[in-house]
Amino acid sequence: MHELKSGAEPKQPKSKILDRTITTRELIFLLAFVFCLSPLITPPIALLMGLIIAQFIGHPYLHLNHKATHILLQISVVGLGFGMNVNNAMKAGKEGILFTVISIIGTLVIGFFMGKFLKIEKKTSYLISAGTAICGGSAIAAISPVIKAEEKQISVALGTIFILNSIALVLFPLIGHQLNLSQNQFGLWCAIAIHDTSSVVGAASKYGTEALEIATTVKLARALWIIPVAFFSTLLFKNKSGKLKIPYFIGLFVLAMMANTYSPFVQEYSSYLVAIAKAGLTVTLFLIGCGLSKKVLQSVGIKPLLQGVVLWLVISLTALWMVMKLAH
Repeated sequence: MHELKSGAEPKQPKSKILDRTITTRELIFLLAFVFCLSPLITPPIALLMGLIIAQFIGHPYLHLNHKATHILLQISVVGLGFGMNVNNAMKAGKEGILFTVISIIGTLVIGFFMGKFLKIEKKTSYLISAGTAICGGSAIAAISPVIKAEEKQISVALGTIFILNSIALVLFPLIGHQLNLSQNQFGLWCAIAIHDTSSVVGAASKYGTEALEIATTVKLARALWIIPVAFFSTLLFKNKSGKLKIPYFIGLFVLAMMANTYSPFVQEYSSYLVAIAKAGLTVTLFLIGCGLSKKVLQSVGIKPLLQGVVLWLVISLTALWMVMKLAH
């Protein structure tokens, strides 16, 4: 055998890279991914497909999943703005502001006492409460560096939120139809009671166009509460150096709404942009499902999940009672 000269690197055969065959797991994942772009696949089905892949096959690109879902969700939400009217959105925002304030403060307070009662680690309990109160994974991602949460604490909180999101995405439209909720009522309800923006939009889009517009607007207005809650978190956990991630994409969503409302040129193409955004959202939910592996589900634990379920039931039932008081 010939020895390599000092400093020389072994040459990689070109065929090793060029002739790489795609694995069965990658092929199934990519086919499912493409299939989710079809109008035949609804958001709940996409999420279910992702869950099946996560449990029985495994996500071949799991290390890229979190970043991909984060970017794709933001792009999709901005795209949905091209199908909305500023005046309607402002009306929906005004209707939801009181519900938003009451539910956020109430959820954080109940979550605090539940964490104490169940003896859940303080930061884990707080992240679950914040995720339930504001906007799920986005709130957890924004607040976790502020309170210097560890990876395990973040994973448990995210796992809890995503499990309940998956249930809500399927369950809420069924309950809404069973109770004959109006588009306005359902839009408000799911914006308040479902944690993550992706699941809110997914459930509302299945219910109707008006419900989608109201739910998206109220949910994004709710997401802005990340900022004051994050500042409050720095005081609560005495962390003066905490970095705050501001959800700038909400500003782009508002610009998209304004463009659709006041620009005839944009209005000509808005239906295509909204269709692309909805497809992006469906793929986002598929990727979220793919990320819920057995390891993630097992890491949650009974007590954090119990806190998440109780908080979710309290906010869901209270919000449902409040919206049912509204006129159809």
